[in-house]
Amino acid sequence: MPAPRSIVIVKLSAIGDVLHGVPVAVALKRAFPGVRIGWAVEGRAADVLAGHPAVDHLFRLPRGWLKAPRHVVSLRRQLRWFGADVAIDLQGLLKSGVVTRLSSAPHRIGHARPESREWSWLAYTDPVASAASHVVDRNLALLAPLGVEAADVRFDMPCWPVSRLRVTRWLQSLRLPRPPVLFNPGAGWASKRWPVERFAAAARAVSRLDGQPVVVVWGGDQERAAAERIVADAGGGACAAPATSLQDLGELCRLARAFVSGDTGPLHLAAAVGTPCVGLFGPIAASRNGPYGGGHVCVEPPPEMRPPWHERKTDMAAMRAIAVDRVVAATETALARSRAA
Repeated sequence: MPAPRSIVIVKLSAIGDVLHGVPVAVALKRAFPGVRIGWAVEGRAADVLAGHPAVDHLFRLPRGWLKAPRHVVSLRRQLRWFGADVAIDLQGLLKSGVVTRLSSAPHRIGHARPESREWSWLAYTDPVASAASHVVDRNLALLAPLGVEAADVRFDMPCWPVSRLRVTRWLQSLRLPRPPVLFNPGAGWASKRWPVERFAAAARAVSRLDGQPVVVVWGGDQERAAAERIVADAGGGACAAPATSLQDLGELCRLARAFVSGDTGPLHLAAAVGTPCVGLFGPIAASRNGPYGGGHVCVEPPPEMRPPWHERKTDMAAMRAIAVDRVVAATETALARSRAA
């Protein structure tokens, strides 16, 4: 395949999944310095890509765009204007397959079956099968038809100066002796949420070890209620962060020493900006979805507690099989690695 002049990446959602695709853009920009890279993305997930040095153009799509003909026509017009030589579908679903086909790129790359679903593979000229375990490595395998091999996986996340100023001022108001440890109790699936009472117990233990309260981050009313309960039950061992945008959260993570969370977008944002993470993984193995890179620690249930794949969204037992003392020990390890770094 000849060196491309323009490439469109298709990864529409969710936040963590979009972040898992970022190394693809970085690897492409390093392999083809003069290439233009566009990215089709839905909703607020676009915020983590804003200002990224490897992404030249964002095709921002509203939720439900595929059901609105005017949005489909508008997207087709934008993609034709962009004139991609190559489209890379990292998602492998019907809607991402539609975007890939609308690009009219002569070379359309995507995951082979069964990784691609909902007939999305019909949009590809170059389906790629990968035996890699982690989703980041699976995404990078899609670069093989372009002759690109990413030996050094990088995220190169941008800085967001306004958010940096905002969260720095808030942290200064806390007068903490050291940068904080962040706890994040939320997750998109109930099956990925560690019980709130265990977060509170872990906050008490970590605050005693660290000599200062942990900071609990949240997004939306449900997560705010969980954060407030953790603070109330932690006996002075935790305080709640203010409302944050994704860019605010990214900068807050940069200023933190560790991030403790289940499998969710904020965890992968923290890992992408270089914060040592403690990932709590119940229904899905950390080998597939864990925070990518060195310096992270993952806590998982005994293997026999992990549910079958088709029950991963409904099983609650796996996360409950993660004990508080294991999370506290993992946080100690992450803090030690942070000090060493």
